[in-house]
Amino acid sequence: QVQLQESGPGLVKPSQTLSLTCTVSGGSITTNDYYWSWVRQHRGKGLEWMGAIAYSGKTYYSPPLKSRTSISRDTSKNQFTLQLLSVTHKDTAVYYCQRRGSRGRGTQVNVSS
Repeated sequence: QVQLQESGPGLVKPSQTLSLTCTVSGGSITTNDYYWSWVRQHRGKGLEWMGAIAYSGKTYYSPPLKSRTSISRDTSKNQFTLQLLSVTHKDTAVYYCQRRGSRGRGTQVNVSS
């Protein structure tokens, strides 16, 4: 059974870049037909899909976030990474990495000076 775990700083200052890593175990991120996503949840709100990286390495982004978002991967470490540029307090949320049928526990990110 695949497991995902998010890691990264819990506190980021406004205007800085948020970087989160998802470490995957129990399955390869290059397995055919799987897409590896980042989603986030603002307090009291539903899940917001941010983007994904496919098994092929192709990336997809949510249009509202596309200009600030980059997703990459390190196949040697079986990890994929989210970078979110120029963060504001509106980016404070719990961030999750997920794949069809599996989701990490999430990591709280606060944007504050």
